[in-house]
Amino acid sequence: MPVRIHFSDDDLAGIRLAQAPDPMWEALLSMHMLQTDTGSAVFGGWRTRVRRQLPIEVGPLFRLAPPAGYSADFLTPAAGTGGLDAGIGALLSTPRRRLRGDLVELSRAGRRLPPWARPLADGDKEAVGHVAGTLRRYFATALAPWWSRVRTRFDAERAAHARYLANGGPGSLLSALHPGLVWRRPVLEVTGLGADRDVHLDGRGLLVLPSYFCWRKPTLLKDPALPCVVVYPMTHETVLSGGPPGPRSLNALLGRTRAGILESLAQHGVTTTELAQDAGISPATASHHVGILRKAGLVSTCKAGRVVLHTATPLGMALLDGDSLALGT
Repeated sequence: MPVRIHFSDDDLAGIRLAQAPDPMWEALLSMHMLQTDTGSAVFGGWRTRVRRQLPIEVGPLFRLAPPAGYSADFLTPAAGTGGLDAGIGALLSTPRRRLRGDLVELSRAGRRLPPWARPLADGDKEAVGHVAGTLRRYFATALAPWWSRVRTRFDAERAAHARYLANGGPGSLLSALHPGLVWRRPVLEVTGLGADRDVHLDGRGLLVLPSYFCWRKPTLLKDPALPCVVVYPMTHETVLSGGPPGPRSLNALLGRTRAGILESLAQHGVTTTELAQDAGISPATASHHVGILRKAGLVSTCKAGRVVLHTATPLGMALLDGDSLALGT
């Protein structure tokens, strides 16, 4: 039972890859992960630490984001692509009709709503402000300490798929994103949601958003009238450990060749063969140097179809820029 997204020619031209991770979507999907024990190999350490540190007043917020089925659409406004402050600002401006409709949808599914649900459904400013403040506290505890790692993986994922969009067009991109997304021009099928419905974009285009905390299957908003965003799980090369990322040794970076390779990765994703050609070395030697840079936390590697791309991490970029403060974060 897939969700079928129908594209016109204008919609195909309007496909966009998100420029940065969306903190509102990551907050929602990470709340899903905290309410389950799935993905323990990736999220186990993070989950244990966050459960121990999460303020007790955040708990009722989870009732708006159950781990299965419908979650309140107003928690992930389109403005979240502009960052946490923009997303929170949009949440504070949610129309009363949207608040009430989403809460009714949750109650239809038999969900137990939080005690402040009734004033929230009435658009009470204090209730909406409470949700926004609670969500901000949740982000500070559960996501902010790990956000640089989320951004690093996002940048690698985006670099990999941007090549498909540039070289093969939108159809090539949609075919390469995730096994749960099936492209049969002019329809994109989103599988695994347990829903059977059609969404007609009617010229609105589509935002493609890789997510760190999206697990196993893509997702999207239920209301077809909202801006269409397809959120899909990005690949994970390392686990999200129980502690925030700290400084890494840079001893492995000594040497002209590795510095040149890191500089080549500063602008966009590059294959091992391309690196070897730029540096005038063999692909095997280039792969060896990239491995050392990756272990130092300066390079991220992402597989996109048959292509393996390397990109500089924020730490690597900071080193190139000589930003000692960034290296200490």
